[in-house]
Amino acid sequence: MMFPLLIDLAQGNDHWPTFLESAIITCVVGGLIALACANGVKEGLSIQQTFLLTTGVWVALPIFGAIPFVIGETDARYVDAFFEAMSGLTTTGSTVFSDLEEFPKGLLFWRSMLQWFGGVGIIVVAMVFLPELRIGGMQIFRSEGFDTFGKILPRATEISSRISVIYFGLTVACAFTYVAFGMTPFDAATHAMTTVATGGFANYDASFAGFSPGVEYAAVVFMFLAALPFVRFVQVMAGSAMPLLRDSQIRTFFATAALIVLVMSLWQWSGDENLSEASFRKSLFNVTSILTGTGYASADYSTWGSFPVVSFFFIGLIGGCAGSTACSVKVFRYQLLFSSIRTQVGRIHSPHGIFTARYDGRTVSEDVLSSVMSFFVLFIVTLGVTAVLLGTTGLDFVTSISGASAALANIGPGLGPIIGPSGNFGSLSDTAKWILAAAMLIGRLELMAVFVFFTIKFWRA
Repeated sequence: MMFPLLIDLAQGNDHWPTFLESAIITCVVGGLIALACANGVKEGLSIQQTFLLTTGVWVALPIFGAIPFVIGETDARYVDAFFEAMSGLTTTGSTVFSDLEEFPKGLLFWRSMLQWFGGVGIIVVAMVFLPELRIGGMQIFRSEGFDTFGKILPRATEISSRISVIYFGLTVACAFTYVAFGMTPFDAATHAMTTVATGGFANYDASFAGFSPGVEYAAVVFMFLAALPFVRFVQVMAGSAMPLLRDSQIRTFFATAALIVLVMSLWQWSGDENLSEASFRKSLFNVTSILTGTGYASADYSTWGSFPVVSFFFIGLIGGCAGSTACSVKVFRYQLLFSSIRTQVGRIHSPHGIFTARYDGRTVSEDVLSSVMSFFVLFIVTLGVTAVLLGTTGLDFVTSISGASAALANIGPGLGPIIGPSGNFGSLSDTAKWILAAAMLIGRLELMAVFVFFTIKFWRA
């Protein structure tokens, strides 16, 4: 909280005490908790404690991250402040605030910082905790990430530190690129943090609509980079580029993105006799933004017609690669799903044949496949339940289903005039905001890490 405080001091506005007060409150509470636990025995975490730690961190941080919004310039109610902080730390990008141009720069920087820390945090969680917790098929990366990993980085701590260095380097490179294409240094810094975090918080209500074409293309490049597995960047830095080039997940991700952009561009061009570059750029930028779960918008794609609107709903349910800052289902799970389907079809067609599901050239165990199938079922059920709950608050069908999808998949904007790319979540009821905040947390932690707390077996183990 000292960074936005210093920015407000440098700007000469009187908003800086907000962050000083917030920092004092946070440090006092944190210090008291630390003192209360000072006599704890330093030993390894049990599986229950690991689940509790992983989820507890993502609940505690928004509670205190919301304080500057409550006592600051926005004078927000706590439900709005918590929603904004949760949206930031889970890199969802949904916002309840309007007139962002009038915000103190310190508060805008704080929003971006929340997403930046949330982005690097989820990479570490995805590479350190989720594989060990065997959540949603993530255990398939356990041996590659920590046991072998090309015998380059045998320790999870070292992997995390190197990922953080690469994450910081990408952010700096993104900021300088934005400046080169005409952004102010402050806008470049804040938007670089939310781009690399695939978060989507912007400093303007119009998001990216007011920036130059060069800025849009630069954002596309860094959104794609942030949606790739960061362990591959670590391997590249260690002198081994082949895993990055051979990764089937990365190839599938780029192929999927290229196909969707092509289809969306053809749709745009079908109504544009000049086949303009602007149509292609808008399609490329907005498809990349939704596919990676960033949530920026350079145009109101809800006005493009029914086909793009429906397409964007399903595009958001794809997501980027595992081990990235991207959200949603992730590409590798769809690969495993289709591999499992091919295997089952083969067994039905040739009962005496031997068919095994494979991923990236390796045989996939039944344990991994079962975990992935469970994830898909739970994701669909949770999406449906969340949409129904939102509907009970008085929201229409499009707002309910797209809002549930935007929160659970951590996309950002929904569909329709209320929460679409030209709107925000500020007008929703308090109940709807709490439901969506919970969905953001559940989606960011891959569902199972949260739902396990509702089982009696977990607490008895």
